[in-house]
Amino acid sequence: MTIGERVAWYRRRRGLTQEVLAGLVGHTADWLSKIENVRIPLDRLKVIEKLANALDVTVGDLLGEPSIVSWPESAPQRTVGLLRETLMDYPSLTQALSDAEPIPTNELRAGVENAWSAYQASRFGYTTTILPRLLTGARTAALNATSDEERVEANRLLALSYHAAAATLGKVGEGSLAWIASDRGLVAAEASGDRAVIASLLRSVAHSMLSNGRATHAADVVSRATDRLTRGTQENDPTWWSLLGSLYLTGAMSAARADQAGEARTFLARARQAGAQLGHDGNYAWTAFGPTNVSVHDVSVALEVGDFQLALHLAPQVDSRALPVERRVRHLLEVSRIYHLANRPDDALATILQAEHDSPEQVRHHYIARELVVTWMRSRKTQNLPQVEALAHKLQLV
Repeated sequence: MTIGERVAWYRRRRGLTQEVLAGLVGHTADWLSKIENVRIPLDRLKVIEKLANALDVTVGDLLGEPSIVSWPESAPQRTVGLLRETLMDYPSLTQALSDAEPIPTNELRAGVENAWSAYQASRFGYTTTILPRLLTGARTAALNATSDEERVEANRLLALSYHAAAATLGKVGEGSLAWIASDRGLVAAEASGDRAVIASLLRSVAHSMLSNGRATHAADVVSRATDRLTRGTQENDPTWWSLLGSLYLTGAMSAARADQAGEARTFLARARQAGAQLGHDGNYAWTAFGPTNVSVHDVSVALEVGDFQLALHLAPQVDSRALPVERRVRHLLEVSRIYHLANRPDDALATILQAEHDSPEQVRHHYIARELVVTWMRSRKTQNLPQVEALAHKLQLV
């Protein structure tokens, strides 16, 4: 189903008329009728969030998440389920009940690097298979540390492992699990006392709030966090500027979805200043932060606040090829949607095909790709129908 058809299905299950549901989200019944019949697109997440709240369902329910995660080659056939069990494994959270073996610190560092590298390469299935052992080992190391130095380092690595888990779970539609991972990661980060790791996990918490439809709360978290973290900022530290800038970008998206356009632009301006201070595109602390990522968010924020003409003007100007795969492909999906809304089907299809070429796994999981391909298959008006049909098979939609 399309998102609009899911809205109609949940509305009928709730026993609501179109007039009542439309009134709850501040629109007309005619607007909702067109949404449910796929005559106009439902393309702004903040509107989807309002509908989800009115229907008492999650945003993921309307987006059609979660998706089935592909089994990596030469890996056990357990992905999100195994990671869920690890997060819910209470004995490993307390020293009194844990019987797991700690992982040596150097192996933990390598595991964290591997998990984040896999995530940024959009290898989400693989990431879910390596995180359970990493999380369990890092938790055990933190519980059994025999010195303050060991305890600090174990908690630092545990926090970063939780952040990688939250980021991955968010990509595959498991918003609630992502929130749990972020929350536990922030506890570990604070136990480490490392300001950079704390900043990283605050970003994770804000992202998890955003994916669970709590945009206003996410913007508030970013605002409070950046106010405190900017005290004593080290101007010559590129990692610090990258973390701070990434927080501002998260704040910009959060404010945009919370109908706070002015606040979103303020966050963007601060992110741009951080990017200028950094002076180049980088990937410090796995942030993919720099001037290019700020430009990517210029497009996303413009679209989210309803400034479609600005988004259409900016989108072709952003060269995202130097960004990590995950960030680049997410931008290409946004650009494809913009071209679709601008009635440029050839450009929209070419862009999404490029995204699928760069990361089949990420495109298969993302609601924008599924929504666009289902819409194109239904209309059957495109001259490139064979390519659309082939893409629909790759996305497992037919």
